[in-house]
Amino acid sequence: MAATSASSPHHRARARSTGRAVSGEAASDTGEAPSKTSSGTASAAPAPPPGPRRLTRRLVQLFVGLALYGFSSGLLIRSGLGLEPWNVLNQGIAEHTGLSIGTVAIVVGAAVLLLWIPIKQRPGLGTVSNVLVVGLSMDATLALVPDGHGWPARVALLVAGIVLNGLATGLYIAARFGAGPRDGLMTGLHRLTGRSLRLCRTAIEIVVVVSGFALGGTVGVGTVLYAVAIGPLAQFFLRICTVPQGPRAGVRAARGILRR
Repeated sequence: MAATSASSPHHRARARSTGRAVSGEAASDTGEAPSKTSSGTASAAPAPPPGPRRLTRRLVQLFVGLALYGFSSGLLIRSGLGLEPWNVLNQGIAEHTGLSIGTVAIVVGAAVLLLWIPIKQRPGLGTVSNVLVVGLSMDATLALVPDGHGWPARVALLVAGIVLNGLATGLYIAARFGAGPRDGLMTGLHRLTGRSLRLCRTAIEIVVVVSGFALGGTVGVGTVLYAVAIGPLAQFFLRICTVPQGPRAGVRAARGILRR
């Protein structure tokens, strides 16, 4: 009995040692490095930082947002109650060239992007993608969605277009892959002239709307409602769609673009 009792601590120590070895081997088999806790026992290493997952989410947000932007613009066109400022110009040019409005949007976006050169703006992935994806999505929407007939259908298309445009704006800005061509023009002029972002944006959009209307673009109640609603809607959706990178960092980064 004495021998058995004396050997018990030894056997228990060996069992604990074996358990630690097995735990380390199991962690190695699953690709996790064993680490020591405060009690000296092994535990699985913490998961790697979510950088790749965050990048994937940003990319998905960018392209979903841009596609949704083109879709919402198509709904506004089908409502026949007025377009957002730049599509007033795009529609006017399309009326005179025979090109689709989506194609014109791509050409105009590329032309605006060229204006970044003298004002020393640098494009990002989101900038170039904006030029291409929005126009293609707009044309696809117009090929699938018919014109609204009757006031209920037209109003529904208008409201859906404005709300979805706000969501799309929040999505692609919160992805933080660079400003769109038109927003970059605004921020570049703000930096060069020292004028407020609100003034620069208003001046640009007045010139765009007047030019588009003169060419036959549709200006109506939808144009006014869009101008009034898009800022608050985009701010609201931006807070929901911001990819975490620190306390409110994404919101602060995009605040200037949305300021009106």
